[in-house]
Amino acid sequence: MKMKFSHQIQFNAVPDWADYYLPYSNLKKLIYSIEKEKVTKKDLTCSDLEDAVPTERTALIPENPIEVDNQQFIEALNKSLDKIVKFYAKKETELYDEMEELIGDFEGLDKPELLKAATRRLSSGVAAAEHQGESDDEDHHQGGQVRSNTNQLPRRESTVEGDSFLPANIISKNVAETDPEQNRVPLLQRTGSLKMVSAWPRESIDDVVELKKRTVDLFVLLSELKSFVALNTTAFAKILKKYDKITNNNLKRYYTSTHVGKAYPFLQATKTRLNERIQQTERAYAILATDNNLDFAIEELKTHLREHIVWERNTVWRDLIGQERKTQTVGLSDAKPSSIYTPFGTVRVTRDQVLNYLFMIACVAVFIVLLRVEIFDTVEQNRCLAILVFASMLWAGEVMPLFVTALLVPFLIITLRVMRSDDGNFTRLDAPAATKRVFGAMFSPVIMLLLGGFAIAGALSKFGIAKSMATFVLSKAGTRPNKVLIVNMLVATFASMWISNVAAPVLCFSLIQPILRTLPVDSRFGPCLIIGIALASNLGGMASPISSPQNIIAIQNMDPAPSWGEWFIISIPLCIMGNLIIWLWLLWNYNPEKQTPHIHTIRASTDPITGTQIYVILVTLTTIALWCLAHTYESVFGDMGVIAILPLIAFFGTGLLTKDDFNNFLWNVIMLAMGGIALGKAVESSGLLNTIASKIEELVVGFSAFEVLFVFSCLVLVIATFISHTVAALIVLPIVAEVGSQLADPQPRMLVMGTAFVCSAAMGLPVSGFPNMNAISQENELGKPYLTTKDFILNGVPSSIFAMLCIATVGYGLMALIGF
Repeated sequence: MKMKFSHQIQFNAVPDWADYYLPYSNLKKLIYSIEKEKVTKKDLTCSDLEDAVPTERTALIPENPIEVDNQQFIEALNKSLDKIVKFYAKKETELYDEMEELIGDFEGLDKPELLKAATRRLSSGVAAAEHQGESDDEDHHQGGQVRSNTNQLPRRESTVEGDSFLPANIISKNVAETDPEQNRVPLLQRTGSLKMVSAWPRESIDDVVELKKRTVDLFVLLSELKSFVALNTTAFAKILKKYDKITNNNLKRYYTSTHVGKAYPFLQATKTRLNERIQQTERAYAILATDNNLDFAIEELKTHLREHIVWERNTVWRDLIGQERKTQTVGLSDAKPSSIYTPFGTVRVTRDQVLNYLFMIACVAVFIVLLRVEIFDTVEQNRCLAILVFASMLWAGEVMPLFVTALLVPFLIITLRVMRSDDGNFTRLDAPAATKRVFGAMFSPVIMLLLGGFAIAGALSKFGIAKSMATFVLSKAGTRPNKVLIVNMLVATFASMWISNVAAPVLCFSLIQPILRTLPVDSRFGPCLIIGIALASNLGGMASPISSPQNIIAIQNMDPAPSWGEWFIISIPLCIMGNLIIWLWLLWNYNPEKQTPHIHTIRASTDPITGTQIYVILVTLTTIALWCLAHTYESVFGDMGVIAILPLIAFFGTGLLTKDDFNNFLWNVIMLAMGGIALGKAVESSGLLNTIASKIEELVVGFSAFEVLFVFSCLVLVIATFISHTVAALIVLPIVAEVGSQLADPQPRMLVMGTAFVCSAAMGLPVSGFPNMNAISQENELGKPYLTTKDFILNGVPSSIFAMLCIATVGYGLMALIGF
């Protein structure tokens, strides 16, 4: 089956340059639109048809008939051609400047005597290429003939000329399922390279290895630039041919000769100069790596290029699958269903479905038993416990989507009447009154904060700002997964410090998309990176007074309130220590470098900043600044959720984000958050949490401050794992403050701050905090979630315990040190 050219151009294009190729599909739609308009006009004005037929005298009229008859299509082609020319010129300048820098660094090496002559030839080749390029440019501007010296070039795998649909640098059609970096033999382990390295002075070996890497990268980019020209040449030829065929015109020959052929990227002189630059990288690599053996150097460079193309094709293939899945709601599963014959027909079920049904039956049985057992004094508390356990089991077992369980929570709360009035009489509310209370609580300022975070993340992603930020950070982080993981975790914690741990993971997950989309489908680094960001964002919830709601609640229960400096003295060491411990745990549990020793090299983006990007950045920074000052201007804004409305208005009101962008928000996360808020409200209103906390208060009377902190840390860690961190803080922190004030050595501030920190450290389940809810919703292009509840139990629970122990020991020491 022959692939359509619209798919060929997607499949063979350089992914990062996808926006600069000829928009073949859009132009094809325009062709059919033009033909439809032409047919419609003919039907409406049949009487004028004879006047529209060209005659022998048509070519004698002053205006160009081809330009007039095909004006609409030519304008569209000109617009695309102009974009191609500008991009090529910018990319050519960038790569040629990089090559000059490479040659300069190369000449500064302490070279063996045998290679000095080859180096002189390389340097003279660069100068000759510069001189030739200048001469060619002058000849072009003067309208003279450009001399082609392609007959002097060494053999190449292909040329950019011709009408083949494949780009010039496509060498293999093989598409592998694994990262080519994983199977790549390091240059220093190859025979020629070993021999070559041994020829260099010992003090120059590190510089030689770095130059070889830069030479390979430059060769790949120059080859991709060559294929960019070839693919666009073919695209112009094919779209013009289709236009002529459908509209019965003869535009192809005219437009190719007068526009495409005279455009800078398609000039023979430009192609020749690009070929010469590619040859220079081959000669440089030969000197650096293969003992000046040019044939061997070309073969090694071809291998690198082939591996790079395979990796890129894997990336594009997964992108295309992802787009198709979003359009058609396609789901891919490896499970094979079994047939069960019943009197009503054949039912096909998988093993996972059977296990889910059995677990669902067990959950319902536990729920019914808890409804009938009287553990507490009031019916509201008993029923609320049943709902809490039932929802927790469903969330833990994932027998249904998490957001569906979240929707079940308010239904059970209202129908089982677990809500009580807050007027001091604590009377049981009927269904209408409970409905108003529950749904009023579900749409809280936190939900608006999530929506504002999604709007900022959407704008940063749509206009390439997130990609630029990610490529800059990751280009500094290197290619080793272990290093990239800790860098992203620290970025998530730092972001949580200033924009809250609700909005920060939304931004951070958008920043790592360039990494996720280039990983092999079964790579363990993807889940490791996502859960690392989620756990780091949870830790970031303790980093500053404004990073999470529970910190504000803690400050309200501390007299006097701590200063920002005092807070940072305690929180920053704990965050750094917690991140390092979690990082080491994730490395031990996932061992990402065993399967993916290197992620693909990511180059920092060099695209110029646009006015739209400046506007998006200004809105984002303004929102973040207002979030930081929300407590100061509480009398004006009321809550951070109100400030989150500003980016929604700024982006959607100006048309930068559209209705489709709004529909693409993670509404499953919104529903999950609403369900968690409703459950927390029910646990609070029914008196269940207050009863449990009061029982513990009686048990800890007479304990030391350290022992009380440890006991309440364990209690809060369990509670906040299942319900909202904020709700746990609302209920427990006043009790902690009261217990702390009754100690022989009263230390209520220490106990309140330590317990508030533990609220942020509770991260053992997907519903344990908003970062985890965001993380569990992340899917790859095939619709498969990166994480499951098992990942959180294996990593979140130990991380929570480690963080809690740090707070109860190191945190206790730091708070005692500053006099809390």
